[in-house]
Amino acid sequence: MGMAMPNPLVLQLVASLLLAGNPLAPRSLAEVARAEKARRQALKTTGKRYTNADLARYVARERASIPPAAPAALRGEPEPLGDEPTPPAATQPPPADAEPVKDEAWWRARITEARARLERSRLFLEALQSRVNALTNDFYARDDPAQRAVIEQERNRALAETERVGQDVEEQGRAIAEIEEAARQAGVPPGWLR
Repeated sequence: MGMAMPNPLVLQLVASLLLAGNPLAPRSLAEVARAEKARRQALKTTGKRYTNADLARYVARERASIPPAAPAALRGEPEPLGDEPTPPAATQPPPADAEPVKDEAWWRARITEARARLERSRLFLEALQSRVNALTNDFYARDDPAQRAVIEQERNRALAETERVGQDVEEQGRAIAEIEEAARQAGVPPGWLR
């Protein structure tokens, strides 16, 4: 009778166990600390970091979206000092019953503001939905009824806020459509609303 050859996978497993040592042997505290440090460093590199340069680009983009006809304070520019002459039109407010001049700057400012509000609401809605999802996962991960009750209350508040913001998004979408329709009826060139 011939001797059967052992499975090569079994031989590899036995060899790796012998070479690696006992995998169940206790590790020193220093080894555990090094492993944890490496794990945390690996986690830090996976996310996006925002710097002051990112903030400066965001502020510059927001300032660029404000039309030049807007007041200096809205554009983020400093107010003129007392010794600098101010134009007479800036010192006298227009009459309350006077209708603003509906030129290209006015239409651009109106549509830009409406789109910015819609974008902020959409981002807020996404953040709220993420919060609801996290609370839902946390709720089902807990066994303690008291903790689940607290989490459920937070989740219900987040759901109510999500519904409210969702309605705001719909209203803001309708407002943009109304601006576009009003511009069409007024004969405004489509390029003014881009």
